[in-house]
Amino acid sequence: MSDIDSILKKESSKHAQDEEVARILAEFPPDAYSVLALQPGCTPGDIKAQYRKKSLLIHPDRTPNPQAPDAFDRLKKAQDTLLDDKRREHLDQAFTDARRLLIRERKWGLSDERLKSAAFLRDWRDKTREVLIETELRKRRIEKARMEEEGRQKRKLEEQVEEKRKKREADKAWEDSRDTRVGNWREYRKTVTKPKKKKKADLLV
Repeated sequence: MSDIDSILKKESSKHAQDEEVARILAEFPPDAYSVLALQPGCTPGDIKAQYRKKSLLIHPDRTPNPQAPDAFDRLKKAQDTLLDDKRREHLDQAFTDARRLLIRERKWGLSDERLKSAAFLRDWRDKTREVLIETELRKRRIEKARMEEEGRQKRKLEEQVEEKRKKREADKAWEDSRDTRVGNWREYRKTVTKPKKKKKADLLV
């Protein structure tokens, strides 16, 4: 191979690496299928093979692209998502919901040939992105409401504890002042002037 051919091959490889890095970073991260350039329904073997192929292409040790580490990290997370049954099931459900919504909006039949077109596949991914975003927003709203309710219950409990504390202190203060009140009452009784009895002689006058 001539020096020119070697240079051209190297440039071609670098171009492919840069394109793949840019593609991965442009994809919607929660859509692991898009990050790995796969379709729903692929097997675990497909996922591992695709990850190996693309990770070798964009590995930070193989390309000087400064964004390669971020792209490589997203690629790894995408593989982890698709190899995790629970997370993959969640993603598959989003794709199913998105497809159903598109078919309903367009009033197509399930056997419509347009469902196989490249245009529909692009629209399907876009709709899936909308579904994933809405699902995440709904989850955050639920979590926010839960935290607000927990905060309300906590404040209510703190108020009840404070009321009980004040009542205990008031009861204790009342009990502690009992001896003082009794003593004051006795002193008061001593100072009251009793009416003098009239003498019998006075009564006979």
